[in-house]
Amino acid sequence: MRLLILFLIFFSFSNFRLLAQQVYHDRIYEENIQSVRLFLNTGEFEAQMNSPVMELNGNRPIMLTFDDLAYDPDMYSAKIIHCNVDWTPSDLKDAEYLNEYNEFNILDYERSIDTRIPYIHYNFVIPRVTKTGNYIIKVYRGRDQNQIILTKRFMVFQNSINLAAKIVPPSQTEIRRKVQQINVNLNYKSRELFDPRSNLKVIIRQNQRWDNMKVLTKPTMIREDIKMIEYNLFDGSNTFWAGNEFRFVDLRFVRAKGVNVSSVRMEKDVVYAEAGVDKVRPPYGVYSQYLDLNGQYAVMNLERSNYEIESEYMVMTFYLDPEEVTEQPYIIGSLTQWGLSPDAKMTLNKNTRRYESTLILKQGWYDYQYAYKSDEGWNTVPIEGSFFETENEYEVFIYYREMGSRYDELISYFNLNPNKRRL
Repeated sequence: MRLLILFLIFFSFSNFRLLAQQVYHDRIYEENIQSVRLFLNTGEFEAQMNSPVMELNGNRPIMLTFDDLAYDPDMYSAKIIHCNVDWTPSDLKDAEYLNEYNEFNILDYERSIDTRIPYIHYNFVIPRVTKTGNYIIKVYRGRDQNQIILTKRFMVFQNSINLAAKIVPPSQTEIRRKVQQINVNLNYKSRELFDPRSNLKVIIRQNQRWDNMKVLTKPTMIREDIKMIEYNLFDGSNTFWAGNEFRFVDLRFVRAKGVNVSSVRMEKDVVYAEAGVDKVRPPYGVYSQYLDLNGQYAVMNLERSNYEIESEYMVMTFYLDPEEVTEQPYIIGSLTQWGLSPDAKMTLNKNTRRYESTLILKQGWYDYQYAYKSDEGWNTVPIEGSFFETENEYEVFIYYREMGSRYDELISYFNLNPNKRRL
């Protein structure tokens, strides 16, 4: 009997540890939930493309917005979860990072107006938190946290050290025309850091993606006399494939064809649209500069005034010519949750001899690229090419854990986009 009790205690503790080690991701769990955006709300139109990064005690909140393709509103609740640097739940209790009870009703919603596919549009302002670090907003149906409809990551920072970053030509000469290297320098005169070589982590991500982020743990130099840390690495650990400018489709119209849209057909209960047939952009091609959204999308409607509740949902089909396609292609970008959506995977139509994929998209402007799946993440280079001149957005996050602390602080944040070209 005693052995049985010990076994049950050990089994329960093991299950608890496994639960505590859950890694949270950006996920949409139901097909009826569409156009999920989480962004720093500056009040401007282009805010919806902003990264969900907020300064502690800043005056600009983060906004969550999404649509439910339904006739009637549902009751949704939200919970805020503080996470470690690896997106596992931290040891902080709710009361240590929130001044309110940690369950919020999402009550701000509107019905769509005169749309073929009806939907309910929801808005929710993220409540103020009292600690820096990584956070998850979890939205679920009613009060049942097992009925999750979406989870989204956001970050809260406080610049307690000085941070500088720049894009430089890479040290690997054989690929220097295809990659971009990010060098990072930290000055910590304003805050004492104990053993930064062990307790500091630098994370860099490109175009708001998590699948190809870089984690820098070993600096190239620490100058304790002037409180300076340098991450000017030469092993490629701080380089990114530069990629190419994103492809796009202009779905701002339903009564006319936008750019790169070959057809629009309006039926009584749905709008169908088709893109032109895309072709592989070979790696040996020539770089061509044009404006893009760095893989994001923006809900827009040039035919009606209130684009959030008057825009139509369109059944949109993408086509890729199979010539020079050597593996299974996927559509990546925010429109497919960077490849996580089931619709990201393309299928080869034996009749048309084209790869196809159909998505439900709200009227707007959508960036996308094609990629192969690899162990290191999405590989766009064989289909899209890669050029050092490509304009990309980089974000640098500096995390630090004090000795004896129970969470990772986000002590500095830097947005690097020196050649910003946005629509």
